[in-house]
Amino acid sequence: MAPAAVAGQERPGVQRAIQAFVDAGFAGVQARVRDERGEWVGTAGVRKLGASAKPPANGSFWAGSVTKSFVATVVLQLVAEGEIGLDEPVAGHLPEFGLDERITVRMLLQHTSGLYNYTGELGPDGVFVPGVAASGKEWVDNRFRSYEPAELVRFALAKPARFEPGAGWSYSNTNYTLAQLLVEQLTGRPLGEELQRRILKPLGLRNTMLPGDRTTLPGPHAHGYYRYQDGEEWKVVDVSRQNLSVVEGAGDILSTTADLQTYFSALNKGRLLPAALLAEMRVPHPDSAGLFGRYGLGTYVLDTGSDCAGVIVNHNGSPPGGYGALMYSSLDGSRTLTASLTSGDADVNVGAVFPGLLDGLVKEVFCGS
Repeated sequence: MAPAAVAGQERPGVQRAIQAFVDAGFAGVQARVRDERGEWVGTAGVRKLGASAKPPANGSFWAGSVTKSFVATVVLQLVAEGEIGLDEPVAGHLPEFGLDERITVRMLLQHTSGLYNYTGELGPDGVFVPGVAASGKEWVDNRFRSYEPAELVRFALAKPARFEPGAGWSYSNTNYTLAQLLVEQLTGRPLGEELQRRILKPLGLRNTMLPGDRTTLPGPHAHGYYRYQDGEEWKVVDVSRQNLSVVEGAGDILSTTADLQTYFSALNKGRLLPAALLAEMRVPHPDSAGLFGRYGLGTYVLDTGSDCAGVIVNHNGSPPGGYGALMYSSLDGSRTLTASLTSGDADVNVGAVFPGLLDGLVKEVFCGS
């Protein structure tokens, strides 16, 4: 039985939309919706394979690239404080890497630097070329390995750039690991401390952190699973424990649906950035169209159409294995959707089923009555 809706707000359409993920083969979902009617929390599926307990309504999870939104916000706060310019070259602040001097802060946050993505890239023939171990059996066998951000950046810089700085768009974790190092150089403090000082503590986010080498999720949490091929055999492993330093600054945050809701609502209500820089976050690059919309600065901009909610913003996340995160908001922060997904042992063609499932959930939340 799903948790009771907060303040008596029943939302059977949203419950059906999250159940559809489970029916398609996901292990579990926890979701949170807040709007003018109040707040609703629901779950579907199971907390752990082989057990009947539902996922915790506000459990911890690895939130993946949701990290990029937090990092972009911190960088833009530093821009607001005059510590660096949005169109200022990065190379002089991080001289140890010998970066192309045309690469600016904006290019890092918008994924227009052209830098190789250290977790892998699609080659010219459309075939995925792996980078550091972030998928398959190699990742499973090395999922507790600790990486240093500079190590990841140097791995990427040893590869050819995809294009000249500013000449195109390509999603690259390398950009945000560099953004982390930039924050640390400008402030003299670790990114985790800056995040705590600037966002987590002011907003009261007690269940969000950058874990460093921590491999365990705190408190109640759903288990995520990873299906991979080992020779001729397919195997499934519980990856609730993993070391996300492999995507440090780009995908290593852990959080809850409540914390993500509070953060993204506050951001879009203008509580974390001046209006001009919040507007900059929402200027999408024309070449970045995809499932989540077009990319601005640490934020996707999605036009749901005049018959729905119009333009909304989001940043979702998917760490190397087992977990997924959703984070959506109206432009004024008054309506939000945050959720966590866990993979199970089913052979799910995520590329085929996920877009339709996501579309159904987003429309139910933002287009429904």
